[in-house]
Amino acid sequence: MRSLFLLIFLLIGSLGLTQSHSFITHDSIQITYDDEGTGAVVVLLHGFINSRKSWGRAELKKDLLSKGFRVIVPDLRGNGDSDKPHEEKYWKNKNEVKDVIFLIDLLEIESYLLVGYSRGSTVAAELVTLDKRVSKVVLGGMGAEFTDPTWEIPGIFADAFAGRIPLSEMTEGAVNYAKSIDADLICMSLQQKYQPSPNKTSLGKIDIPVLVIAGNEDNAINKTSSLSFVFNNAIINIVTGDHNNTYKQSNFSAAVIAFLN
Repeated sequence: MRSLFLLIFLLIGSLGLTQSHSFITHDSIQITYDDEGTGAVVVLLHGFINSRKSWGRAELKKDLLSKGFRVIVPDLRGNGDSDKPHEEKYWKNKNEVKDVIFLIDLLEIESYLLVGYSRGSTVAAELVTLDKRVSKVVLGGMGAEFTDPTWEIPGIFADAFAGRIPLSEMTEGAVNYAKSIDADLICMSLQQKYQPSPNKTSLGKIDIPVLVIAGNEDNAINKTSSLSFVFNNAIINIVTGDHNNTYKQSNFSAAVIAFLN
């Protein structure tokens, strides 16, 4: 029986099936991540009220693995199986971005491709200003508003998730959905309060290829093109879909992989 278990373990490893791992960050937070496949490294960053498992339901991850990429998908702090700290000190000083850099250091990766979607795009945008190992970046489902330090939407959502203001037509759906999946509302509030907001000057200095992509029914679509103009070397691609399903679809996957290749 013991030999059978050993054989199964070796078979799983040889097939490259999902294997979750974890590490401890510089500020003692445990981060969980998946690391699958071999080849050029692609890091996928999930959106708000989501986790690494959301990429598991997306065509992009499946297609990347089938085409010979190595795919790394973390649960950003406060999400999924990663730790969920409630003290504000754990969210300040770009700690979410530092977690990804720490992981890349830990895995001794010299160069990687980066894909963010929705709030994951804000983390990805900040990341490319700090880590020169990113060779290409995809920013999905996000307009240029996050580069404006006076953008009021994250503050409104932070207050709504913390219960400091009544729910509104804008916030009720997100808060109720978070409750329905037992998301940590305090962490959701802190993620909004400390959402990355890299300035346009820093992003304008980025010299790597950038793909800005969104669904044609995304409510952020009117501002999506403005994000492409922030960069010196960006292209924009509009595919079919709305904000919540675009990243899962085959048309999104095809556009992203064509860009990464």
